[in-house]
Amino acid sequence: MKTTRESKFKNIVGPRVQMARLAMKPKVSQNDLAGRLARYDVQVNQAIVSKIESRTRICMDYEVQALAKALKTTVAWLYGETEKK
Repeated sequence: MKTTRESKFKNIVGPRVQMARLAMKPKVSQNDLAGRLARYDVQVNQAIVSKIESRTRICMDYEVQALAKALKTTVAWLYGETEKK
C-alpha cells in the first residue's frame, strides 16, 4: 500500500480509540474491542487493536466506522473534529 506523506504515524484515530475504550464503563480491553469489531465484520485481534492505538498501523475507513460504532462514539470524534463524544 502506498502512503502519500512522510510521517512516523500511520493513522490519526489511535489516541482517541484508546481514550474512548478506556472511558467506557466498564472499561473495554483491547481483546474485547476486537470482539466487538467482529460484529461489524472487521476481523482484527488484540495485537492489531494495539497497533491502531499506537498509530503503527493504517486504519481503513470501514474500520474507523466500525470502531465508532463499537465504542459508541462518532467518526468525527475519532478524527478529532469535535470535542464531545
